[in-house]
Amino acid sequence: MDTGEPAKHEENKPLAIDQTQDSDTQAQDEARRIRRLQIMMSMVSSVISQDPSLTVEEASELAAGAKRAALAMFPDKELAYDLLYKPRLQRLMTERFRLQ
Repeated sequence: MDTGEPAKHEENKPLAIDQTQDSDTQAQDEARRIRRLQIMMSMVSSVISQDPSLTVEEASELAAGAKRAALAMFPDKELAYDLLYKPRLQRLMTERFRLQ
């Protein structure tokens, strides 16, 4: 007999599937952004360490741009950036330009 109410299994099933798909999509998006960040930081590091015509000012601008791009991808992760990538870029610039 039809009471006008959907059966419980019909109510919960699509919602659970949608939530699983949403979390999968979010995880894939985050993985994509992490990979993009890793590639970008690798390229910035390569340019700073290998481009013979790069000046200190240009390297500093490149590092600042990388930080802005990273924080645009991960707005609430400035501390993580400062712990992971900032020291690496500082070390590269110190080695390359013999900074104190």
